[in-house]
Parts: sequence; C-alpha cells; structure tokens
Amino acid sequence: MKIHPHDMLLEDLLLSLNEGHKDVFFHVTRCILCRTRVHYLPRERSRPRAEALPREIGKERREALGLYVELTGLPAGEVDAALREEPRFHTGALCELLAERSLEMAAGDPAFAEELGLFALRLSEHLDAGRYGEERIQNLRARAWAHVGNACRVRFNLQGAEEAFERAAALLEKGTGEPLGRGIFLDLQASLRRDQRRFSEALGLLRKAVSLFLRSGDKHRAGRSLVKMATVHHEEGQPEESIPLLYQALGFVDPEQEPRLLLCAHHNLIAYLAASGRFVEAGDRYQQARPLYRSFAEPWVQNRRKWAKGKIERGLGNPRRAEALLLAARNGFLAEGVPYDTALVSLELATLYAEEGRTGELKRLAQETLPIFASRQIHREALAAFAFLHQAIEAEKASLELVTRVAGFLRRAQNDPALRFEPPA
Repeated sequence: MKIHPHDMLLEDLLLSLNEGHKDVFFHVTRCILCRTRVHYLPRERSRPRAEALPREIGKERREALGLYVELTGLPAGEVDAALREEPRFHTGALCELLAERSLEMAAGDPAFAEELGLFALRLSEHLDAGRYGEERIQNLRARAWAHVGNACRVRFNLQGAEEAFERAAALLEKGTGEPLGRGIFLDLQASLRRDQRRFSEALGLLRKAVSLFLRSGDKHRAGRSLVKMATVHHEEGQPEESIPLLYQALGFVDPEQEPRLLLCAHHNLIAYLAASGRFVEAGDRYQQARPLYRSFAEPWVQNRRKWAKGKIERGLGNPRRAEALLLAARNGFLAEGVPYDTALVSLELATLYAEEGRTGELKRLAQETLPIFASRQIHREALAAFAFLHQAIEAEKASLELVTRVAGFLRRAQNDPALRFEPPA
C-alpha cells in the first residue's frame, strides 16, 4: 500500500477482528521487534521493494524467520556445527536477519545481542560470493561487527566495542559503499564515542550519519541520529544546543515505525526546555505530548512524565503542584527500584524545600533517601556527594546553593562515573 489507509478502511479492519486478534494488532503497532518479525513472515505475494530482487532472494527472505527460530532454538554447542554443515542456513537473508535482531536486542539483552551478531559473522563465512557478490558479503560482515560492537558497548565492554568497530570500518572499505549502511555504522559508533566521553567526535559522526541517511531518503533514521545528537549536547551540559535538534527530529521521526522514539524526542525536548528555564514553552510541548504519554502506560514512562511536569510547575511558580508531582515520581521510582532517579527527584524536592525553609521535610527526605542510595551499586563519588549533603542537612547547614550544587553534580555524574566530587570549603 503506497498511501495511508482511509479511516473507514481502518475501522472495517478493527471491527473484523475478535478481541484476541485486537490485542495482537495493537501490540504489533507499538512493538518494533514484532513489526520486524511480521516483515519476515511468509506471504502469498511479497511486498514490492525499491530494488528488483531475484526470485530466489525473495524466497530467502520469506524463509529467514523460520530458519532464525530453528537456529536460535538449538543448544549452544550445536550452533557452530549447524552453521558450518547445513547449507539451508547459508543465506544472505538469514545473515541479515541475525544482524538486525542483534541490534534490536541490544538494549534488553546485550549478551544475546552479541551472540546473534557473532552468529551472523560465522554464517557470513559460508555465503556464496558468486551468488551474493563479495562486496555485499563485506557489507553484511561490517554490519554484524558494528552490531557486536554496539552490544559490547551496552555491556560496558568499551575495549571490545572499540575493536569490533575497527573491524567493521575495515570491512566497510571493501564493501559497496552504499550510504545507508555507512550511516548506520557511524550512528552506532557515535554511541560508543558518547560513552567514552568523546563528545566532539560523537557529534561529528552523527552529523555525517544524518547527511548519509537523508541522501538515502531515510528521514526516520536521520531523526533518530538527531535525537542522539541532542542527548550528547545534554550530557555535555548544553541543553540549549539540544533544543533545535529535537524540533528538527520531530519533523523526521516516523511514528508508525518507532512510536517510542517519538515519545523520547518529545520528552527530551520538554526536559531540556525546562532545564533551560523555558518553562512556558515546555508546558506547551507537554500539553501536545499528553496523548503520546498516555499510550505508554508502563511506570518507567509515567514516572518520568510526572518528573518533567513537576519541573515545569515549579518553574511556573506552582510549588504545591510541583511537590505533589515530584513526590509521585519519587514514589514510583522507589517502587520500581531505580535508586539513581530516586535520588535525582529527591534532590529536586530538596531544592524546593530549601527554597521555602522547610527544614523538617528536608531532613526527613535525606534520611529516607540515603539508605536507598547506599544499598545499591552506586559509584563512590555520587554516594559521597549525597552523603555530604545528608550531613549538612542533619547539621542544618544545607543552603539552597549546596543542594543545587550536589543536584547538578549527580546529574553530571550519572553519565560520567569518573567525575570527582569536591566538597565546598
């Protein structure tokens, strides 16, 4: 279908589904993993593609999901033998699918994601160069190494990630040179540079990735890279630089492909506007994003929504509304077992209490939060900063300036554990 379906057609489709099928339908519309799985399911007629694929390649794509399920269902010790000895697994479509699933799984299960990328690499050794072309096989290998590197990065194995990206870069030079694949590589490499605190390099890579995606006609990927650029600027302590990038990203992100990315762009824009003191604008954006927030009911999203709204209300001079929202967010993070965000929201509340001279509430908040913070694997400098503030509060020597200073340090230290806390003289 080359155009979006009419409302009446969508209504007829929904009315034709039973309740069980409706649940599946709405899940698939919101889950990128399941949408990818649907793409690989067998069809009576394959969907048209930009490139005219040979009939056997189209058949490969239809069979790839079944082969993927079979391969990943094998005991770990049997996978290598199957990849080496079973010719039915030796297809470019399966290699491509293994690499794609590696990328999709990285956030939730990076160990399995790394394994899938390595499966793709082992499979690529058995692909027929006469059938696929050596350059295309090098593209697949480069993509698999980049996805292995991304999984290593998520697992905090930055050295392993660096080595994987170096291998991917070398293979890209031997590939077809198509811009989309190179853009994906640069986008993933930029995430590694961000985690390495090499911000200027990360931004340079993302600028190139955006350009390559736009040249390929893939605005959605360009939008995702712009969201990443905004995050890099924020981690640098420059939220103002993030704002125009997020406005641009909102024009590129396709909500049908990745509704969660659209939510991320809206939420980050709201948070960065508030951090820049642009509270009226942040409130307007919040109102526009409310239907999107409602479509993601999980606590992780709703706690951050309340936190963002609490910041806005405080900035607009509504302390009682701000307090209620921040307390609700804090209680939500406590229930979810998220200590760092619990501490950050607690400090947001602490600044409010310090402004109003509410010493009793400030003491109680610190007494409740320190044990939670100390009982988890929080890095030493962040814990030291919070402990210092706790002592100052207990001694009734915690000024608004000190609370604000510690809150700022914890925000920066969240993404930079090497940052050292220097107590004020």
